[in-house]
Amino acid sequence: MIDLMSIARTEADGGDLFSVFDQMYEVSDVRPTGHPEAVVWKGGHHTGEINPIAHSLTDAYALLGTIAAIDVLGLPFYAVPMWAQFRHDTKLKALSWFGNMPCMSIKWSTAGDAYVRNSRGEKVVVMGKSGNATLRTQAGVYCNVRPYGPITVVRCMPCLPYSQDKPKFSVSNQTGIVHSEMNTPAIQMAYANRLFLKLVHETGKLGRVAMKPTQAMEDGINAGLHSWMIQGTKFEVGRQYAVNPYIEHQKAIDAIVALLPKDFKDGMENWGGRIEQHIADTNYGLLLWDLIEKRDCIVLSTDLDGDRLTDLLADVSDPLRAFGSRVANHLGQEIDSSQMWSDMGYTTGNGRDMTSVMHRMKGPAIHEQTLGSADAMLLRLLDGDESMGGTKQPYDPRIHFILIRDAYIDANPGNIKLARWLDDALAKFDEIYADDRPGFLAGYEELKQKILPWGA
Repeated sequence: MIDLMSIARTEADGGDLFSVFDQMYEVSDVRPTGHPEAVVWKGGHHTGEINPIAHSLTDAYALLGTIAAIDVLGLPFYAVPMWAQFRHDTKLKALSWFGNMPCMSIKWSTAGDAYVRNSRGEKVVVMGKSGNATLRTQAGVYCNVRPYGPITVVRCMPCLPYSQDKPKFSVSNQTGIVHSEMNTPAIQMAYANRLFLKLVHETGKLGRVAMKPTQAMEDGINAGLHSWMIQGTKFEVGRQYAVNPYIEHQKAIDAIVALLPKDFKDGMENWGGRIEQHIADTNYGLLLWDLIEKRDCIVLSTDLDGDRLTDLLADVSDPLRAFGSRVANHLGQEIDSSQMWSDMGYTTGNGRDMTSVMHRMKGPAIHEQTLGSADAMLLRLLDGDESMGGTKQPYDPRIHFILIRDAYIDANPGNIKLARWLDDALAKFDEIYADDRPGFLAGYEELKQKILPWGA
């Protein structure tokens, strides 16, 4: 058994986490591409039977939950130190190490306002905040794919209508107007667009494009790339933009196309499906109808609009269930809205189980997840009352097992034995957590007793 409470206290006290894990795990011979100096540990049963994945050791429950889950499962893994203080001390080099690991990976995001100590011992906000933007740039990420219920959002990254280039950012002394260089990463958008079309073609789902080509020059370029992409294919376009954005921005788009690999569209002449082109704002309302009507669809969006879409998708099911209860109460019926939701065939929960996969232009994908309240939950554990007098539930580590399952299956396609073992482990987890959720440490002990580790 690992002393998880000791690790939690070490982190909370600003202690030497590096030494803790350096003693716990072996140093790995595997190194990220281009970074021979990187620190990479390995653990689990490395027998060569399955491909390992890499874990980011970040903060709070993203760290503790990962340590517990990989110990319970015993699968072969690599681990890269990435908690806030270590990211800060390495001046974000740790992000480059993780982002260039030559295997499928899991990245956890936690609070971006973490405080760390600088070289003079002063308390400062961690460099690079949560580090997501830096990681995506270093890893060559071009999009993430977020499926939830009937809706999948393909979100181009980094594709923001504002710059993250600090030297080109200013505020006018005369007007107070914020100025920045617009950021249109056209190469990433081209790759994201192609993946979107591939998913529409392979799944047969409806494709929706979420952009503002008539209001933003950046989205004019993005929509023009999309228009160029579907030329010569078998895609059928229903609703379409009034002005063909490729024709409007042809010179700029042709210059972008010239930067793409010559075989970029090879085979796409046989791709087909139905696509609707929308102004980005309308997709928020369409998302609600698609969810209610269980319409399978895939949405292509920029980073900014994609973030809004996935936030809404994660948050909307709870108010829909609550409204269903109010309608039932108005009609004189007492119902269990969650059970009714499930009985009606809806599968979305509260967004905490929404998975996300970041795709790189070169190299395997990175599975990612965010733990928004991880810091508060960790403090409750350290204070000795996870339930806060019965008003809260203890931390639910299921998402760690879900994400690990997805990443290993992705890294080992066609491995039926592994997939069945992972499903069995998840079923055992659900037996333990089915009724009253155990405390985090007690749950870890039960999982250790019930799940036979891989290779044992």
